[in-house]
Amino acid sequence: MRSLWAPWRMEYILSDKTGGCIFCEKIDEDRDRENLILFRGRDHFIIMNAYPYNNGHLMVVPRRHTSTLAGWSAEERAEFFELADLAVAVLKRAMNPDGFNIGINMGECAGAGIADHIHLHVVPRWSGDCNFMPVFADTRVIPEHIQATYEKLLTELKGVLG
Repeated sequence: MRSLWAPWRMEYILSDKTGGCIFCEKIDEDRDRENLILFRGRDHFIIMNAYPYNNGHLMVVPRRHTSTLAGWSAEERAEFFELADLAVAVLKRAMNPDGFNIGINMGECAGAGIADHIHLHVVPRWSGDCNFMPVFADTRVIPEHIQATYEKLLTELKGVLG
């Protein structure tokens, strides 16, 4: 039997859980590399998913704690989707995916892991990236360490932004 290695998960498993909103906590800290924050916009930020579906799984998150899109200004809506477009551009340069899944899970019953703070997922996809592991073992194989992916994406982000 082979072992799968995901060393970044143990840190989370053993850490003290504050019970607060992880997105609000991370954006208020000045530890972007450690918190996997790639970009800070005026109203939103781009962060890597610490428990990714695929390598390079990013999220666009509003700074404001909200569970809905209702009541957003035109500027907030525009930046939200501008950052989704930026995330796609960076992932294309860094990882050359064949396509993307982009979406919002609004509400716990819709699959939102953090239902109180809405966020948009940007998941790079490659032809043939679905294999037997999720089906038979309820396991995903992420072949690159998350910090290595962060560094790669940060380098390409600087290239996209000029």
